[in-house]
Amino acid sequence: MAIITTERILKVLTSYNPWWQTGTVNKELTPKYKRFAYHMAMDRLLKTDIRRTIVLTGVRRVGKTTIEYQMIDKLLQEGVPPQRILFVSLDHPILKLAGIDDILECYHQNICADHDVYYFFDEIQYAADWSQWLKVLYDTQPNTKMVATGSASPALVKGSSESGAGRWSLIQVPTLSFYEYCALLDLPKIDLPATLKPSDLFSMTQIERNQLVTKLSLVQNHFNRYLQLGGFPELALSKNDFLAEQIMREDVVDKVLKRDLPALYNIRNATELERIFLYLCSVSSELVAIDAITKELNGVSRPTVQNYIQYLASANLIYISNPVSIKGKKILKAIPKIYIADAAIRNAVLMDNDVLTNPVEMGKMVETTVYKHLKDYYNQRATSVGYYRGGSSNKEIDVVIELPQGQNVYVEVKYREQAPIPNTDAIIENCAQAKYAFIITKKAEDIGLHQTSDDQQLLRIPAFAFLYILGHAAQNGNCGNI
Repeated sequence: MAIITTERILKVLTSYNPWWQTGTVNKELTPKYKRFAYHMAMDRLLKTDIRRTIVLTGVRRVGKTTIEYQMIDKLLQEGVPPQRILFVSLDHPILKLAGIDDILECYHQNICADHDVYYFFDEIQYAADWSQWLKVLYDTQPNTKMVATGSASPALVKGSSESGAGRWSLIQVPTLSFYEYCALLDLPKIDLPATLKPSDLFSMTQIERNQLVTKLSLVQNHFNRYLQLGGFPELALSKNDFLAEQIMREDVVDKVLKRDLPALYNIRNATELERIFLYLCSVSSELVAIDAITKELNGVSRPTVQNYIQYLASANLIYISNPVSIKGKKILKAIPKIYIADAAIRNAVLMDNDVLTNPVEMGKMVETTVYKHLKDYYNQRATSVGYYRGGSSNKEIDVVIELPQGQNVYVEVKYREQAPIPNTDAIIENCAQAKYAFIITKKAEDIGLHQTSDDQQLLRIPAFAFLYILGHAAQNGNCGNI
């Protein structure tokens, strides 16, 4: 008896595509709030002058499938016949074994004979020869539009550069920004100008800055929970924070470390990968030398550490922040800083219940979160998003965003009760080289301009306000704008 039959494939497809009978998508699968990545994907899908396959990539549980369901819901509302929309989860064992060829043949023989349709492939990297299939479908079905998701960035990027050149649009879906978290939880909406960006605070009066932060104080009490587990939509909506962290460990971390990456890279010893990731969680936001890791994790070779760090970055579990120079000033050592992709992942792995009362740990969490926001915000425009360490003080600027025409942005995180800025700080010494420089503080009242001895200005702004405004700017289409 054949394991994979047309009847079994059709049964699975019918369960995944209930709109063939109902004409609608289950409302539980399509939350009202739509992320910036949704709007970007929908805009590119509906373009008539440039045809592209949309590929959404990001870590597990970040909301890629939800975006696909929201897109399907929008198409149905616009009058697209339900039978012309096919959703395929290639993580399902039957569909994974069947292959794209048999799936599409079953669909067109039983549901829709035409090829003027919309294909939605979920976790595309599990299909054999998936990149070649996307190329073939793109080339042979010119009236078909496709959307795919995948958690394995390297495979998607490689496929995009080979089979997908000129055919794919790769859209990164990061974990939720603080602004998106607040919107998802349906917190009171704060009335802000659509064009507002953090840099606009430089030209405001102090009264206007104070009034703005007072407005934003409505969401301040939600900032700590966001740091703990707010980056993942389903978990952010959970009523049980302890269970949410457990699910994150099992589904976001364990499946990637024990299944996805070993399968993708033929890793025989997943335990070493777990040990390295645990170490990186403990040092998130710090300089990470390969030799230090090999020494700490006795028995793990240097090449293994180097390779596994790249694998973790490819799976969207970490960011690698490389050192950059400032106006010809040399950097001391080319050692990267490692950030866990979301502070919530770090907390779930370390299982430290005292992080909110530990100033050092809170500082790491906030710096990790600030870097993530800036990396995502400037992703399309920045030459690099790294850090600087050197100069006479041998001190560090936490985040340096290098932009075209030298309009660089410097960000220093000082998330503590008292956050003085000595004249020997690297951000003070190099402030004149930046278009804008920010000091990220903790207290709501710690807002305003800081004047240096050589008449340069930096903006002090509390973390919750800075991140909310940055997310608001992204949601309003200002990503990459200073």
